[in-house]
Amino acid sequence: MSYWDEKTVMVTGGAGFLGSHLVEDLHSRSNSVEVFIPHSDRYDLREKANIRRAFSQSGPDVVIHLAATVGGIGANRENPGRYFYDNAVMGIELMEMAQQFDVEKFTILGTICAYPEETPVPFSEEDLFDGYPEPTNAPYGIAKKALLTQSKAYRKEYDFNSIYLMPVNLYGPRDDFDLETSHVIPAIIRKCIEARDRGDESITAWGTGEPTREFLYVEDAAKGILDATERYNRSEPVNLGSGMEISIRNLVETIVNVTGFDGEIKWDTSKPDGQMRRRLDVSKAKSYFGWEATTDFETGLCRTVEWYEAHRDELTKD
Repeated sequence: MSYWDEKTVMVTGGAGFLGSHLVEDLHSRSNSVEVFIPHSDRYDLREKANIRRAFSQSGPDVVIHLAATVGGIGANRENPGRYFYDNAVMGIELMEMAQQFDVEKFTILGTICAYPEETPVPFSEEDLFDGYPEPTNAPYGIAKKALLTQSKAYRKEYDFNSIYLMPVNLYGPRDDFDLETSHVIPAIIRKCIEARDRGDESITAWGTGEPTREFLYVEDAAKGILDATERYNRSEPVNLGSGMEISIRNLVETIVNVTGFDGEIKWDTSKPDGQMRRRLDVSKAKSYFGWEATTDFETGLCRTVEWYEAHRDELTKD
C-alpha cells in the first residue's frame, strides 16, 4: 500500500505555484488519497475561526503547509510588516490546530531566507541560528523560522510529529510572472520576451549581477516534500536544493539566450543585491529520505519559458 492510501491531506496553498505541482504528484502516488485545499477566498488562514472550520470540515490525517505571503526583493522591502505577520500567524495557528485535532503528520515549508546573512557556503542546517538574516528578507525569514521552534517544542511537549523543510528558490511552469511580486527568474523571462517582441534595445535587471543563487525546479521540490512527509519523522530542519550555484549575471545572460532576446542588459545598481551568496548543503535530504534533485537547470528553464510563452496572454491580459 502507498503511504497516502485512504488518507485525507490538507494542502494549504494547494492551488498555488508549488501546491498545484505537489497535488498532481500526490494523486499520482495514490488513487484513494483525498486532498483538501483551503482556498483563500473561503478560508483566511490568518483567522483562527477559519482554520478551525477547515479542520472540522476536512478532518485531515496529514497537513502540508505551503501557503505563504511571499515575493521578491522589492515586495519584501515594501511589505515587511505584512510578510512577518501573515506568515507567522498562519503557521503558528495551523500547527496549534493540527495538534488539537490529533493530526498524524504536519509538514512545514520554511525558507532559506531564515539563514543568517553571513552563513558559510554551502548553507548547513546547523548554521540556521548563528546570526541575523539578510535584512531585506529578515521579517519573512524570522516568521518562518519561528515555526521550527514551535515544531521542536510541540514534539517535546505533545509528541506531535512535524517536519520542517527549507527549499531554495523555486522556478518552473505556473510561477508568478507579475513584475510587482515575482522572483528573479520569472521576472527576467517576462522582461526578455516582452522586450524581444517589442524590439526593445535593452532590459533592466536589478543590482550588480554579482550575487549568486541556487535554484530548484518546482517538480523536484514537490517530490522532495512528499518523500520527506512519507519517510522523515524528526523536527531537525532539512534543506531542499539542487546543489548548483549561478551568479545573477550569468542567470540573466542564460535567460536572454533561451528567450531569443538580442538586446543589451542594463544593471540598476541603485537596487539591492540581497545576500551575496546562496548555495545549500543538500546531503541530509538524500541521507534522511533518499531525495535529490534530478532536473538539469537549463532543461527546467526551457520548460518554464515554453510554459510562459503558451500562457502569457492570459497572464498579462490586465
